[in-house]
Amino acid sequence: MNTPPFISVEGPIGVGKTSLATKISERLNIYLLKEIVEENPFLGKFYEDIDEWSFQTEMFFLCNRYKQLEDIERYVLQQGKMVVSDYHVFKNLIFAEQTLQQKHAEKYRQIYNIITGDLPRPNVIIYLNASLSTLLERIEQRGRAIEKPMDPNYLKQLSDDYETFMNVFRQKHPHIPVLSYDGDQLDFIARQNDLETILDDLIQVLKKQFPGFDLPKQNGVNFS
Repeated sequence: MNTPPFISVEGPIGVGKTSLATKISERLNIYLLKEIVEENPFLGKFYEDIDEWSFQTEMFFLCNRYKQLEDIERYVLQQGKMVVSDYHVFKNLIFAEQTLQQKHAEKYRQIYNIITGDLPRPNVIIYLNASLSTLLERIEQRGRAIEKPMDPNYLKQLSDDYETFMNVFRQKHPHIPVLSYDGDQLDFIARQNDLETILDDLIQVLKKQFPGFDLPKQNGVNFS
């Protein structure tokens, strides 16, 4: 069976990944995979003291994403159904490289390589980024109490790290299309035309990458 389209929306905190992935899911009628965020019991402590709680925080995310992607492969992708996710598993490395102390970083990379080696990877990526002021404004608008202690310097560095990582990713994986958008210029929440631009671009890529692609009529997914 040919691998169906697996779309990932990626970018730094507050850029609108979940919002865009949700809109893509609704428009294309495909399965939406959302990362677990607020359920992480270490996240609030992490934003208050990164050095103390980074390893626990990143390990929780890694283990949960492993389980999610394992289920997605078994119950959705192997059934020939499309998926759109609001993350790519590579984000673990971006966050870990910034937050983990050296004594934990190598150990984490070893664990990451072991448990993600056979996980499904998105074959189309939408990459969003924006200025620090835009990211902070959107984080404020969504009003997650757990994010209030976040240091703007941490967010700025994270945004820069994403840019660096994605430049390398494009070079290493030229066969995987990456659609990039500037969140300062496009507001797919407030402006319908901006959303349509992204959707049109995505559909054109899907048609090119997956011969015979047509908008799917998917049935529900049963995780049992």
